Order: sequence, then structure tokens, then C-alpha cells
Amino acid sequence: MPYRTVDRRRMLAAAALGRELEPPKLTPGDGVTLTALSGRLLDISPHLIIIEDDAGVERRLVIAPWATAWRGTGMPPADLPLGARVVIRAVRSGAVAERIWADATRITGTIREVGGKRDLTVEVDGGPHRRTRTVVIPYRYSGRIRVRHPQLEPGYLFDAIGLLDHGTPLAHIPATSQPPYRASAVPPPPPAYRGMQSKISGTAVWADLDEPGVAYPMLETADTGCGDAGVSCTGLPYLALGSMLYVRNVCDGRSCALPVVACGCVAGRFCDRCLECGTSPRGRIVELAPTTYVELGGDLTKGCFNARVGLG
Repeated sequence: MPYRTVDRRRMLAAAALGRELEPPKLTPGDGVTLTALSGRLLDISPHLIIIEDDAGVERRLVIAPWATAWRGTGMPPADLPLGARVVIRAVRSGAVAERIWADATRITGTIREVGGKRDLTVEVDGGPHRRTRTVVIPYRYSGRIRVRHPQLEPGYLFDAIGLLDHGTPLAHIPATSQPPYRASAVPPPPPAYRGMQSKISGTAVWADLDEPGVAYPMLETADTGCGDAGVSCTGLPYLALGSMLYVRNVCDGRSCALPVVACGCVAGRFCDRCLECGTSPRGRIVELAPTTYVELGGDLTKGCFNARVGLG
């Protein structure tokens, strides 16, 4: 659903319920988000990076002496290829790049078919809102993937972070340990929860979302037109598209208020944990666009952070 439609829903809901359109301002105690930029790499040297951002504006950033880059593996920033799609974490009011991810992608969904003997080819169903994708697991990374995903069989869940190489996603890093159950057999939430808490803890992940906001699992089927919506082992409350959520990275305290812009029905089928700072409760509660995830302190190659969400 286009973002403008979601935004209109939020405006109508605010008018009907007599509440402010804009969410309450975050306080200093909620933490300050980082600056994240995304766009196409135009030029780069050991000291300067130039990109065309998503709005078509040319941006020039100084590269910090301690900056690192990733494109399938760690590398000096100056070695990134021109034309790459980059996400940049910047400091000093967005003028200095300190972390760069190039051509990063994430493939999440249900395995439909597996082929190949050396380089494996996996067809992954991303759910009714996202296309089916065919990901290649190069032989050199297959051992790492198989350790965390022992059931490379149709019907099981798959989640890997990798590199988009000339349109083909190559899986490099397992984003999680594969759930032991089939995608159609998600464990129910504990009876004590059932979505009654005002704030809920779990895992926040990133996905290849286009809209600014979050994908959320527990949306009404009638609101999304998705028969797979409303599945979660976390006991999340039902929300509508356009609802506002406060998302907090409990690892470093950064927070922001974001609208629900998409159905996260695939994320709701993962009852895994994030181990970034302690162990999160089971279940994925939100999916974030890459830049939003980075703004909240996330690292695209790690794939998750412990999160707490509350209604705005």
C-alpha cells in the first residue's frame, strides 16, 4: 500500500478519535537517533564519498579515519565499486561517514525449492506482500548457512543477509538460527500475554522496505487484505495501518515514533531471539527499513537488536 494512503489513514483516525495528528515529542531520555543516508555511489576516495541520495540530491561526506565498509565482506571504503547502492551511518550532523554498507540485501521467507550441488539455489516465498526471490548460496558460504539453517527443505523458514550482485541475491550470513518448526506451525503466544501489555519487548529486524515506517505482524486481515496476517508468538495487540508505534533499541536507548506502513506477516512466523545485548524475549515485533534500522543503532550485518515497542 502506498505510503500516502497510510498517511491518510492516520489523519482520518486522528480526526475521528480527537487526538493530535503528530505523535508526542520524544524526550532526551528517549535517546537521539543517528543519521543514516542511502543512495547510489557516485565517487569515493580514502577521504571523501559522494552519493546521489534517494531524493536525487548529491551528497558529499568526509570519510572518518576509523570508518569501515562492507560489501559481502569487510573492506576499505575506497575499494567500494562506483554505482553500488549504499547505506551510510553518519556522525557530526551527517557530515562524516563512519560505517558504509554496499548492495546489502536480506532474504526472508519460506523455502519453496532448493537446487544445486555446489552453489545452492533456494527459492524463497516472501509472503503475499513481497515477491518470491531466488537466492544463491555460494559454496564458500554454504557451510556457515547450513550450520544455522540445517533444514534447507521446502516449508521451513529462511533468513539470510547477503549481497545483491547484478540483481542476484547472494547469501553470505545467516541472519538467525532457523526455527525448528515449519512456517505453517508457528507456536501460539503464552496465555498470559494475548496482547494486553502497553509495552512489548522482542526483536526488531530490518527488511528491504521501501516505505519509511515499520512492518507489523498483527494487522487485521480486513485492513490488509492478507490472509496470513495476525500470526505472532509474541502476543502482540492488533493494530491498523497508519497506527503509530514507539520503537526503542534497548541496547543503546535510541527511540523514534514510526507509522505502521506494511504487513509483517512473515516476520510474525519467526519465534527467534536477538542476542545483541542480553537475550530478547522470543518473537519479531517489527521490521524496519534499512535506514531507520541504522538510525536506531542497528548494524545491517548483524540483523537484529533487542527492542521494545509501545503505542503512540
